Amino acid sequence: MNHIVVVGAVAGGATVASQIRRLDHNSEITVFEKDRDMSFANCGLPYYLGNIVESRDAILEATPEAFYNAKQITVKPYHEVIAINDDNQTVTVHDYQKDEVFHVNYDTLILSPGCSARSLPLDNDIVFTLRNMEDTDAIESFIQDNQVQRALIVGAGYISLEVLDNLYERGITPTLIHRSEHINKLMDNDMNEPIIESLKERNITYHFNEEIDTIKGKTVYFKSGHHEDFDLVITGVGVEPNSNFIKASNVTLDSHGYIPVNDKFETNIENIYALGDIITSRYRHVDLQAHVPLAWGAHRAASIIAEQIAGNPQIQFKGFLGSNIVKFFDYTFASVGVTPNELKYFDYSMVELKQGKHAGYYPGNTKIHLRVYFDKNTRQLLRAAAVGKAGVDKRIDTLSVAMANQMTVDDLTDIEVAYAPPYSHPKDLINMIGYKARNK
Repeated sequence: MNHIVVVGAVAGGATVASQIRRLDHNSEITVFEKDRDMSFANCGLPYYLGNIVESRDAILEATPEAFYNAKQITVKPYHEVIAINDDNQTVTVHDYQKDEVFHVNYDTLILSPGCSARSLPLDNDIVFTLRNMEDTDAIESFIQDNQVQRALIVGAGYISLEVLDNLYERGITPTLIHRSEHINKLMDNDMNEPIIESLKERNITYHFNEEIDTIKGKTVYFKSGHHEDFDLVITGVGVEPNSNFIKASNVTLDSHGYIPVNDKFETNIENIYALGDIITSRYRHVDLQAHVPLAWGAHRAASIIAEQIAGNPQIQFKGFLGSNIVKFFDYTFASVGVTPNELKYFDYSMVELKQGKHAGYYPGNTKIHLRVYFDKNTRQLLRAAAVGKAGVDKRIDTLSVAMANQMTVDDLTDIEVAYAPPYSHPKDLINMIGYKARNK
């Protein structure tokens, strides 16, 4: 019997195992997960801490027992794959519950080990990271057991912003620090000004160009010399790929420890695939390497890998666009295409506008700041970013489809929107970008 081994049981691993079973009813499928839980909704963790999502069961989507009963897929938590021998097609597994190490043969190996949250060198019981369900349970218990009133959020990526938003809504007073002034790095930095406005509006303290020096008890000493007491510290200072166990194998890793894959999500080794946060691939609309550690890509990869294993090699990945979105209080920040740092590889022009999301005479109108970058020579769309209180997702999703179909900035004038005064304009913001671009 064919044996398929999957490393990791969260979004990528659990989904690929499920998709394989949909097409393959006979192979044995074993999933090894180093942590306690499988198939939980990573993106929902901040909202559970904020009591927006009230049920823990809504976040924890499956258990090994339920998964096996429904799909005949074996998931083994607290089992970490610590080595790969691709010559013999075996993996070495550490069972932490029994403290035993054993070897397992595979015919096909799928790597979805994800990333781990970077930890600051702070040995203190009030310091937490938020990466999985165990972290979430630990933070939730700590909040309840210690009547947390004041929390320090370290870092200004989208996870930290979501945690701050949710703790505030829960009634906990947050403070934000970040080591630079460049926050929410997937957005153009000047378009992040509503983040600052939202903090000021709620009298939330923030400090940029600031870092923690030490923590003694509840007192946090900052490198600026300032010190302050907090009940809870949550750090969000980036991630590192869980790829150390791969280094002794023949599977290629890039200089950052990520796994390059092709348009079938194959590694350089036959019968070894990879997906999720651990991989790098290509952009769909431009010829550039892309690392997009977001949920859509993991789910798309799971489906494509399953098709490859089922014998349908014609179904291949067309590349990432990097669509992303985050809510911060009343505002939505979203972008698609290359990152701001990657624009340097192109000879580009930019057009932008600030306009109401729908007809000005209809009540409840709020402005959207929409910015689009395009290649000066080919007029091809490279990147778009938008911020506003409503209607942002609609515009970015539309521009994502435009990029996927290699449309130029001039083609945006031809996108026919669904218009009525509560929703849009006769010439939508998307159209107006195209019209404005004619002057460039």
